[in-house]
Parts: sequence; C-alpha cells; structure tokens
Amino acid sequence: MTRHCLTLDLKDDEKLIAEYEQYHLKIWDEIEKSIFDSGIEKMEIYRLGTRMFMIMEVNDSFDFTKKNAADLSNPKVQEWEKLMWKFQQPLPQAKNGEKWLLMDKIFDL
Repeated sequence: MTRHCLTLDLKDDEKLIAEYEQYHLKIWDEIEKSIFDSGIEKMEIYRLGTRMFMIMEVNDSFDFTKKNAADLSNPKVQEWEKLMWKFQQPLPQAKNGEKWLLMDKIFDL
C-alpha cells in the first residue's frame, strides 16, 4: 500500500466551507465508485481554516495518469469537479488547471 498526500485551499468564505463539508458527509455514489475503481483504497481529507490536506492509500493498480484520464471521460466526475471548484481555489504554486497538489514527504519517524 502506498500513501499519497495532497493539498488544496478552499475559498475563504464560511458559508461556502460549510456547504463544501456538507457535500462530503455523503459523496455521490458515482464519485465513490470512481475513487475505488482507480485503486484508491482509503481517502481522508482534513481541514484547517481554508487549507485542506488529503491522504490517499492506494494499491498497486493506482496511477495518477490513468485516474486523470478516467475522470476526464466520466461525466458524473466532471459534474462533481465543476461543483467542487465553486468552493476550491488553487494554491499559488499551482499550474493552470491544477487543483490538488501532491506534497513531498520530508520526514518519517
């Protein structure tokens, strides 16, 4: 099992943040299926203020390129991503079109 950690910011608006969290109390079934189908076995998202931190535990079949291609060809995932972008904003170092950014592991004990 491999772990990936990613980060993204939410827009600094209490109402939007509350709405975003409501959507994540029960994500759409199609989104859950796309996550598991890609090889992600566990996913957690944490928030402090506007900063979010995602931990993904993936099996050997997971590949970021394949996940991205599958997401782009899935209309329901695209609908979800468009909706989520209402609440999210890119990090300053994000390239055009990037959302969640992969973090570098700098310490392990």
